[in-house]
Amino acid sequence: MQNFGEFIGVSVGPGDPELMTLKACKVLTSCDVIAVPRTHGDLTLALDIAKQQVDMSHKRIVYLDFLMTADEDRLRESHTAQADGICKFLAQGESVAMVNLGDASLYSTFSYLSEIVSARGYRVEVVAGVTSFCASAAQLAQSLTTMKQPLHIFPASYRDMDKALAMDGTKVIMKSGRALSGVIDRIDAQGLHGQASLVANCGLPNQKVLHDVAEATGDEGYFTTLLIGERPNGEHPC
Repeated sequence: MQNFGEFIGVSVGPGDPELMTLKACKVLTSCDVIAVPRTHGDLTLALDIAKQQVDMSHKRIVYLDFLMTADEDRLRESHTAQADGICKFLAQGESVAMVNLGDASLYSTFSYLSEIVSARGYRVEVVAGVTSFCASAAQLAQSLTTMKQPLHIFPASYRDMDKALAMDGTKVIMKSGRALSGVIDRIDAQGLHGQASLVANCGLPNQKVLHDVAEATGDEGYFTTLLIGERPNGEHPC
């Protein structure tokens, strides 16, 4: 019986290499191949973070060039092609660890590939990591929830941001990028500026922490996380 390799999603945290887990470092040290998501030609942030904790000098590294498009057909074709390459290593009995920013279970490219790889009968494992919104809350020194308070997580591209912001509890808005100005406008329209904070590039050298999103310029970048607390006394917009 052939011994196939395993596909492992390794979470490296939001940016600070000291937030990588011991398990993440152990897997990256022992795996046969490291798969690295790459966008815009040469941006490999997840690998850059991991390199600060794990010696990659003798590692076999393969790059996965992901498309930045909303075209679902093109994305599906791209994901299938990337999964094909990974499965070639797995079929030879080699383990492949794919590095992921934040946690591999949350808005990650790994999730798309793991679904394809798993459907082909290969083993899949996920190494958990620190999420950007937990790290952002730590930078802001604020709690995300109380015992009876819900927590809602949305991408900035969510189709009904007004409805999202009106929900009870704390709201997390992730991957803001070009949508940031529009999200801030909706926060202002709902009178939530006093409850809204922002962290851009959390844990990276160019980190930006704003306790009030009114101070944002709108060009903080793709890796911007907003935290919007509940209105005082449970108030709701008119």
